[in-house]
Amino acid sequence: MTITETLLPEFDHEMANTRKTLERVPDDKMSWKPHAKSFSFAQLSTHLAMLPTWTSETIEKDSLDLAPPGGPPPQPPPMASTQKELLEKFDENVTKARAALAGASDEHLLKTWTLLMGGKPVLSMPRVAVIRSFVMSHTVHHRAQLGVYLRLNDVAVPSIYGPSADEGAF
Repeated sequence: MTITETLLPEFDHEMANTRKTLERVPDDKMSWKPHAKSFSFAQLSTHLAMLPTWTSETIEKDSLDLAPPGGPPPQPPPMASTQKELLEKFDENVTKARAALAGASDEHLLKTWTLLMGGKPVLSMPRVAVIRSFVMSHTVHHRAQLGVYLRLNDVAVPSIYGPSADEGAF
């Protein structure tokens, strides 16, 4: 079994559960945030919708510099203003990410990828580790935060790994 064959079922499962959570984001609460230091619904859900892009970035490039020397830093994507917009962007990004992952060889996934800041390495690890941590685990982390946002706004939280208080079954 290849690395891709072991990753794709997990990727599909986590992306499906993330979509279920994004489907609950209320259009009329996009500016709401639980604390002044927190992301708004729009910021957090847009970040979740964009996280799958790290898959393609990791597979197609050897590194990413968040503050390239002598150049402007990558610009954040425009923030979604509706649930429909979020889901469209998320679906597009998941489709591209899945295709990139499905086409990657074991040899390529085991090659090192580096995150840089101002030309200096912040971290270097095999691409497969970046995909597991910076794509999937990162997605799970922010999806859980979004679940708290939903709960605090009396929006039903979907069942993910087991029943939620709102949904008694998967």
